[in-house]
Amino acid sequence: MADLISAPKGTYDILPKDQPATRWVIAQAEAVFRLFGYARIDTPAFEETRLFARGVGESTDIVRKEMYTFEDLGGRSMTLRPEGTAPVARAYVEHGMHTLPQPVKLYYHSPMFRYESPQSGRYRQHYQLGVEAFGSEAPELDAEVIGVLAALYHRLGLQGLELRLNTMGCKACRPGYSEALQTFLTSDAERLCGECRERARLNPLRVFDCKVESCREVLRQAPRLLDYLCGSCGDHHARVQESLAVQGVAFTHDHTLVRGMDYYTRTTFEFQSALLGAQSGIGGGGRYDQLVEAIGGPAVPGVGFGTGVERILLTLSRSGVPGPVPAYPAVYLVALGEVARAEVFSLAHQLRTRGVAADLDYVARSPKGQMKQAGRSGARYAFLIGEDELAEGTVTVRDLLSSAERKMARDEALALTREIKDQL
Repeated sequence: MADLISAPKGTYDILPKDQPATRWVIAQAEAVFRLFGYARIDTPAFEETRLFARGVGESTDIVRKEMYTFEDLGGRSMTLRPEGTAPVARAYVEHGMHTLPQPVKLYYHSPMFRYESPQSGRYRQHYQLGVEAFGSEAPELDAEVIGVLAALYHRLGLQGLELRLNTMGCKACRPGYSEALQTFLTSDAERLCGECRERARLNPLRVFDCKVESCREVLRQAPRLLDYLCGSCGDHHARVQESLAVQGVAFTHDHTLVRGMDYYTRTTFEFQSALLGAQSGIGGGGRYDQLVEAIGGPAVPGVGFGTGVERILLTLSRSGVPGPVPAYPAVYLVALGEVARAEVFSLAHQLRTRGVAADLDYVARSPKGQMKQAGRSGARYAFLIGEDELAEGTVTVRDLLSSAERKMARDEALALTREIKDQL
């Protein structure tokens, strides 16, 4: 026997038993996104590598260490999509959406790919829900985007989440802060890990991404960007907070929250759950006013978020929130003898044509075995057909919840499908 071929490390299969929960989360998300006026967009699973190098930032861990990059047969460098914002920004420019009435509000749910250490709720291929809004600098739009994510988590029944909020400033005030932070880090360099010393040289704000406790201890004493904001950024941040209050969204200031991409300006935010342990982030995002211009488009501001489906499902499972009811057939058809099998198959076709989910036996089970399988299937009713039913043109209908059983004409049994639809 050949060696078993397994799924690549850090990926996983979404099995039939897991599909209802996954589909339910996505359906709830789409309902919320549409409620706020966002329209769906899909982008390719791979893009030119330079989109992420220029958009996400060459000094970020994503670009330096985590991307799946390959050369195609035409000699072009391509990368599997590690995040959703840059591709949506590219599509926004390429398809001339900047000429439409602004803001343009888009959402997506797509697989993302990152070469990082797999752990609970984090995979090398993961699925992300996200929204992006282009064309407005209004702080109220930042607050709306945060409100969309808060509304989604509330709709899903998630409790105990904490919203962390920060501002990254702008190109006018951030350089002064970066210089002050770099000076601070240089004075305490011996207490930083080797990776952080490199980050401090390339892009000082990236040190806030570090999870090493000794580095985290140093950073607790670091200068705060809030103290270096220009007047415009200060006003913007204040109005974001006011608009969050209008929506009843509570938050905690976190001056270390910089997220993982260089494109962020002004607002950054993250929802966290203590149920997820040290890797507590469940979803977040922020404003990126220079991203569209950085990838070759016009100077158009934007704001958005991403949240991982796996992180949501893990949080739901640990919080004890009941999941969706799996999809069951409405009717399981039982052949009481070989002569009835053709009629059972025909009746299943008629039910399905009427929009009623139906299933039947295909492995020659005995009538008793078929009834056991009917119970396992989760069906509401079993339709039984034997020699008597064939001769009479009837069907024996058993309610699998109450075990009540009655015989009825074939047309009457098919008419029962309206009742079945109403009950399921």
